[in-house]
Amino acid sequence: MIADLYRPGGSVLHRMPAGAKLLALAALGTMLFVLPNIWLSLSGLGPALASIALARLGWAFALRSVKSILPVVILVGGFQTWAAGWHEAAVFSARLAALLLIAGTVTATTRPSDMADTITTLVTPLRVFGVDPARVGLAFGLAIRFVPVLASVAADIREAQSARGLDRSIFALAVPLVVRTLKMADEVAEAIDARS
Repeated sequence: MIADLYRPGGSVLHRMPAGAKLLALAALGTMLFVLPNIWLSLSGLGPALASIALARLGWAFALRSVKSILPVVILVGGFQTWAAGWHEAAVFSARLAALLLIAGTVTATTRPSDMADTITTLVTPLRVFGVDPARVGLAFGLAIRFVPVLASVAADIREAQSARGLDRSIFALAVPLVVRTLKMADEVAEAIDARS
């Protein structure tokens, strides 16, 4: 189920602690969104591609990653062009692409259980404000595990609609996807309630 996200390996990034990777991701994300210069935003793509090479994930992974984020970058970039002009759209699209590529590399090189444990540890100081670290870690772990499941469900729905000769509109995909997602979420909630 999670194999679509995590890719086992022995690279430097695979051996790096999850906390260090998440901290580097947060630092780079902050840097990308604080610095307004288009050249600095575009330079963020360098570390993104370098991280893929350093993780030894292969260029097929890089191409799949670019292909998967392209619709989001185009959609957000189009809106930014309309709302703020092409310069702001280019800056924001470069930032978003770099951040999504690096986040994909972090996810591909870090076991979900390690990420959930790190998140649980990071939110432990918030216990004084009523935050339950175990619940936050569980929620994070479930969210990570649902990504490939939802991608698989979407592919099944697209395939079924194609077999019936239905159009490929977003609404024809969205309605059954939302219904199945809510049903799965309800089943998971019932299973968690039964355990506790």
